Amino acid sequence: MEMESTIDNITVQIADEKFLSYVDTILTTIADAAKVRGTGIARRSPEYIVQKMKEGKAIIALDGENFAGFCYIETWGNKKFVANSGLIVVDKYRGNGLAKKIKKKAFELSRERYPNAKIFGLTTGLAVMKINSELGYKPVTFSELTDDEAFWKGCESCVNYDILQRTNRKHCLCTGMLFDPEKDEAK
Repeated sequence: MEMESTIDNITVQIADEKFLSYVDTILTTIADAAKVRGTGIARRSPEYIVQKMKEGKAIIALDGENFAGFCYIETWGNKKFVANSGLIVVDKYRGNGLAKKIKKKAFELSRERYPNAKIFGLTTGLAVMKINSELGYKPVTFSELTDDEAFWKGCESCVNYDILQRTNRKHCLCTGMLFDPEKDEAK
């Protein structure tokens, strides 16, 4: 019988070159989660994830040597916006606060590196919406998010892209959430 996992012994840290061996596992975990949930998760290339790690813009969670979770940050609109994206937690580590720990670390990294930037995310997941709210994000219309075409191009690999396109980027199944350092207080 497998012992239940806790997050007490899981390390959540900024990923760098030392963690490149986890890239394929990260991408497989994201792809598998997208299939199971049937919701939109934009696909990223191995090169993209490698770049995030090399730039110190990724968060990785490890249980010893075992991959447990991941998230990365990306700037948009001349660094006026930072997105926290690609959040994934391995099934056996879900339900005990690891996603919140990873998101908090990504939020802190975003605030540290880009203190004046608005931080945002798109999600279809209620758990992520709750975590974002706890961090100080507010639900917003897509018009309050970045207008950087490169960001929205990333949505093309999502199963719901047709909705976004049909509505001229006004609506989708995702909820846009934003933390504005000029208006919102970090929690």
